[in-house]
Amino acid sequence: MRKDDLYITVPSFFRCPISLDVMKSPVSLCTGVTYDRSSIQRWLDSGNNTCPATMQVLQTKDLVPNYTLQRLIQIWSESVRTQRSDTESNRVNSVSHDQVRELIKQFVNEFRVHSELEVNSDRLSKLLSFSEESAENLRFVASVAAESDFLAILTSFLVHNPKNLKVVEKIVPLWKMLLVERGSLSKIGKANDIYPAIIFALRNGSSKLKMEMSKALEFITSTDSEAKSSLSENSDLYSVLLSFSTINTDWNPDLMEVSVSCLISLAMLRKNRVKLVKAGAVKSVGKALSTTEMGTRLTDKVLRLLELISTCKEGRLELCNDGDCVQAIVKKVLKVSNEATEHAVTILWSLCCLFRDHRAQESVAKSNGMAKILLLLQSNCSPAVRQMAADLLKVFRVNSKAVSCLSTSYDTKTTHIMPF
Repeated sequence: MRKDDLYITVPSFFRCPISLDVMKSPVSLCTGVTYDRSSIQRWLDSGNNTCPATMQVLQTKDLVPNYTLQRLIQIWSESVRTQRSDTESNRVNSVSHDQVRELIKQFVNEFRVHSELEVNSDRLSKLLSFSEESAENLRFVASVAAESDFLAILTSFLVHNPKNLKVVEKIVPLWKMLLVERGSLSKIGKANDIYPAIIFALRNGSSKLKMEMSKALEFITSTDSEAKSSLSENSDLYSVLLSFSTINTDWNPDLMEVSVSCLISLAMLRKNRVKLVKAGAVKSVGKALSTTEMGTRLTDKVLRLLELISTCKEGRLELCNDGDCVQAIVKKVLKVSNEATEHAVTILWSLCCLFRDHRAQESVAKSNGMAKILLLLQSNCSPAVRQMAADLLKVFRVNSKAVSCLSTSYDTKTTHIMPF
């Protein structure tokens, strides 16, 4: 076989003990040994009355079809054909290092001659497929791109043609991969230049483009402090990212998770937390938390975002005004993950102990928060969470005593006034 052919390992029990080939019609003898029908039939027709494998004398020469094994062989054969087909397809579509250099060279030359990019979707598809095959391939494309300003040219197209969404959708996946490999947006352009293209794509692009651009934005905001600081000055960014938390027929939990990651990164700068509140983060994210079943990772991130928001006065005030959101936070304690519980308890501690807001305390009480706190104190939680839970318990015990005293005083006065 040639070096690039597909080598296949055949399970031993798929082979006929006589011919050693894969069985087409497996049948079993009375000894329990299975053979291919044509092979064992020839053995018996030759006058033999023994089992070839065990040499036991056969009490009967009946052949019983082994349908279970036949089905297993069929499933295995189909998977082998699929694997072989995929391998052949990859051979046809794959490109060499020299071809990658040539594809990138053609892009660069066209841009320099025409001052605008005539995007060839076939070239982009080949480069993207090659980059996705392995980390080594991506590094190679990135190194060639660095030599020829290919990434800068893609960025320039996005900057100057943000409304050409058909072409932008083809460019962004490769642009994002090369951007991540390069490590920083500041090395290829200014954040303010690319910002309109990012916002336009997030607002008007297809779901696929929104996801790819959100992932690129997540990388930019988490790795490039200069770009993050610059992007965070644009109020439109918060509203468009928060729009992915709106629960409707187009809601995509994966897209929401990436957008919340971007918002968390932006909220790491304290000055941005008030901007998030003004953009309606508590209402938008809080409604999603209270009305929709989310996965563990998304819930963790939503609670982390709300925790950051609760560290500013405006955020605490907005949370206290949203009783449904506070009750939803309580419900997540000990229900999702240790990380989610820690974020939730931190939020409740901030509202009920630090801010001492009675509305938040009432919302916690309504959602059986006291029982959750008691369970939390008995669990194997971290020392920090245990201390916050103890503080919350003190607050509710004090409130409970105060209510009890007021009730007793009222009853006493009423008893004194009422005639017998």
